Amino acid sequence: MSKIKSFIKTTLMGGALVVLPIVVLLLVFNWLYEFVTDKIKPITYILSETTRIQEFYASIAALVLIILIFFIVGILLKTSLGRFTFDYFDRKVLVKLPLYKIIRDTTKQLFGSDKMLFKHVALVNIWGNDTRMTAFITEAHDDGSYTVFVPSGPAPTAGFIFHLSADKVQKVNYPVDKTMKTILSFGAGSKELINSISEA
Repeated sequence: MSKIKSFIKTTLMGGALVVLPIVVLLLVFNWLYEFVTDKIKPITYILSETTRIQEFYASIAALVLIILIFFIVGILLKTSLGRFTFDYFDRKVLVKLPLYKIIRDTTKQLFGSDKMLFKHVALVNIWGNDTRMTAFITEAHDDGSYTVFVPSGPAPTAGFIFHLSADKVQKVNYPVDKTMKTILSFGAGSKELINSISEA
């Protein structure tokens, strides 16, 4: 009987280890698809009405169009004239728009810019119990306190900002980009982050 139980347990666990990552990946893709298609609905509607194609194909066409625009802008920015024009427009116009600078710096941080919006990775104890949250330190203050951003997985651009005393913030010597990956994967991969604390 024990052998049967052991066989069922190991078989079930083996199957779960294969299936669960696929399920999580599909959930992430589904979330990304719904998020993107919801944001491009105006473009999808225009394409659907003007070309008389189905909404699904209009969504794909809209995505391709957006990617093409990104590609063209990227090519232009590789030229000295393109960089000069954008830098001038950025300094004179865009930075004066509300929230633009914050959104720009956050986007650069998420996509691997050298400019560090997040100063450090930390585990924060907000509620005063054994629960710790993955956070990014955004500011260190003169009184020793910190401002931290606690992201909401799997969408790291959403979350909460907390102002905490130093005793509630535990700095972690772990790369920001790798920590961001754990947020995107619902916490999977956090073992290395936790282990880096004990190794410090």
